[in-house]
Amino acid sequence: MALLDDVMDASGGLTHWNSLNRFTLHLSVGGSLFSSAGHAKEFKDVTAEGSTRAQSLRFTGITGGEHSGSFQPDAITIESLDGEVLRTWNNPSLALTEPGSPALADEMHLVFFCGVAIWNYLTSPFLLAHPDVAVEELPPWREGAETWRRLRAQFPPHLITLAPEQIFYFDESALQRRTDHDLFGNKVAHFSWAHDSFCGIVVPTLRRMQTLQPDGTVIARPVLMDVEIFDAVFE
Repeated sequence: MALLDDVMDASGGLTHWNSLNRFTLHLSVGGSLFSSAGHAKEFKDVTAEGSTRAQSLRFTGITGGEHSGSFQPDAITIESLDGEVLRTWNNPSLALTEPGSPALADEMHLVFFCGVAIWNYLTSPFLLAHPDVAVEELPPWREGAETWRRLRAQFPPHLITLAPEQIFYFDESALQRRTDHDLFGNKVAHFSWAHDSFCGIVVPTLRRMQTLQPDGTVIARPVLMDVEIFDAVFE
């Protein structure tokens, strides 16, 4: 697909991406999803180490620097900084859909949610080339004075995402600028900007998640989630 080829080329190229195995990030995550549940400072100034090839991510320095947390599709663990496993949550894939439970109830939910979100952020747009992801181009979108091209992606159940259907928006330089999907019973938009190149891979260093009204307009406040990437290394 021509648009998908353009956006992967703009982000560093699929051939280069396929030569990589791992990434390491220095980042902070916040927003009302965290502060409203009493977790405002738990993902500030953390390190995230992950695989580019499999859904695997480990955060170091969560909960004020006291713990680490590991995300795998079949298990979440909370660990001491020296690697001792303190808590384990097996098969966490239903965590975002349990009726009546808080969205981010505790550290385990935080690691699950941030693991899914950050891994998908870092592997997009290359994840859209996965053979099990169905992608179709949608009509362009006017964003102010710009025209953004769009792709709708349907993700298979074995890829853990925040939503099985998502719409990706790309600006006139073919860089990802927005993603829309359902989350916790609402429609949300993730805006991304301040792109930078790390080891030949172009990454948006700022992301912001906001709620969408039924007519598609953005609710400015509260900001549900803010992500700032200070540095990234791909190997």
